[in-house]
Amino acid sequence: MRIIGIDPGLSGGIAILEDNKVKDMFDMPVMADGKKNKRQLNSAFLAQLVKDNIKDFEDTVMVVEQVNAMPGQGVTSMFNFGQTFGAIKGICAALGLPIFFVRPAKWKKHFELINSSKDASRTKAIEMYPSIAEKLSKKKDVNKSDAILIARYYSETRFKEEPK
Repeated sequence: MRIIGIDPGLSGGIAILEDNKVKDMFDMPVMADGKKNKRQLNSAFLAQLVKDNIKDFEDTVMVVEQVNAMPGQGVTSMFNFGQTFGAIKGICAALGLPIFFVRPAKWKKHFELINSSKDASRTKAIEMYPSIAEKLSKKKDVNKSDAILIARYYSETRFKEEPK
């Protein structure tokens, strides 16, 4: 099974896991927008990236962190975030990919990351996948680490037998 994990947002990350092995990871593709060069999602590049990393549509799922507006966030930034989130959903719909959502509290609790620093997910991902430590060496790589753990959460919880 191929799982594409996404930490949405303009500084987010994308991770592709196949049989629980990290096949690849990317920063969210963005481009400059307008006179002030604000960043926005490069939807065409994201769609191509997803298509290029699908071997079999029957055996691929997308798992996206489901986040909400937080107090104190500006209207413009929330609009931009919602636009990115919607584009991800649209790409999945257009490609016919199943999409699942997971709240941050759920996957973080699963990996015992509640009340830990933001960087703790990077440490956890490196512990699980020491061979990719060099690719997660920068602080900004925490978003790719989150995407890895989001995909791994799906893998570890989706197929567990429900208690009777």
